[in-house]
Amino acid sequence: MLRNGLMVLLVAALAGCMTQAERIAAEKAEIDEMIKIYGPACDKLGYIRDADPWRDCILRLRAHDDERYRTRPTTTTCTGHRGFYHCTTF
Repeated sequence: MLRNGLMVLLVAALAGCMTQAERIAAEKAEIDEMIKIYGPACDKLGYIRDADPWRDCILRLRAHDDERYRTRPTTTTCTGHRGFYHCTTF
């Protein structure tokens, strides 16, 4: 899951440097990766492959994993002086 998050971050960072065709290829690669990861689970849950409910299952499983990893403990560090702070959260 961390790898998927990093891939999305990389795609977002390079979006300004990429052509339209490159952005489409990157999005297609991300979708293919989601299908490879979550498709078998949706198959086991009884969804018919390549149907709209199956695609919805993949998106819901991805959203569940995103939420799970987003709520992990974080650390915030702030530096600065008297009203002028710069905070970083990891």
